[in-house]
Amino acid sequence: MRRRVAIVTDSTASVPLDVADRLGISIVQLELTVGDQQNDERRVLHPQMAEAMRNNVPVSTNPPPPPAFYWNYADAAASGVDAIISIHISEGMSQTCQSARIAAAEIGVPVYVVDARLTGLSLGFPVIAAAEAAAAGATPQGVMNVLEHRLRSTTQLLYVDTLEYLQRGGRIGRAQAWVGQALSIKPVLIMKDGVIDQLAKGIGPERALRKAVASAVERAGRGPVDVGVEHFEAADRAKEVLDALCSQLPQVRRVTLEETSAIIGAHTGPGALGIAVSPASY
Repeated sequence: MRRRVAIVTDSTASVPLDVADRLGISIVQLELTVGDQQNDERRVLHPQMAEAMRNNVPVSTNPPPPPAFYWNYADAAASGVDAIISIHISEGMSQTCQSARIAAAEIGVPVYVVDARLTGLSLGFPVIAAAEAAAAGATPQGVMNVLEHRLRSTTQLLYVDTLEYLQRGGRIGRAQAWVGQALSIKPVLIMKDGVIDQLAKGIGPERALRKAVASAVERAGRGPVDVGVEHFEAADRAKEVLDALCSQLPQVRRVTLEETSAIIGAHTGPGALGIAVSPASY
């Protein structure tokens, strides 16, 4: 069956490489600078980055340059697809979509650049759903229908060990960061309207994570759901959270445990967890 639609995303989506290969998903790398070293984020090892962050080495992130998108789009166009759907990290957090649009203007087939208003696995699950529809031969509009439904129904929650790194990146105010550290208040955060917002507070990590799991279960519903937990230097805690989620959800379809994108880790800091629940019915 001829594939009519190519799917492109970025490295913050945490799409497992074997899934990307199987479904033909192209992944464009964001760039990370640690100290004076700049690389595609896939080349930056998490332990080294965590050590640098703890030692106050400057860490910054950058969107992919337009040529990185252009060559992915050109390859897809050369394969004979009718359209390209390019799905990316929230514009409230990155200029990735802007770079994609610059490249899209140079391509001879339609390129639909989608601001997912999400990131991490909550971006990855809708990307995978769109790629599955494309692999089944869906039209561009059919793929977009699947994608838009998944983006609307997917929730991303975030736990951080410290508010320090979000504060450094300008995500929260200095006073809020100081109060959280002083009182050991661990916030449960949510991606809302494309930016990070506070959902709840817990005193200590265990209580905060229980609140995060309870909220994720409520938002997942009772039907089939894809569930994922990603982490930055917190593998054991991530496994515990994933097990708790799966034990409380009646129809788990896909389960994913991943190291988070280094780009996300640069903003959340060591010990952070992301929880994604994406109802799979359509």
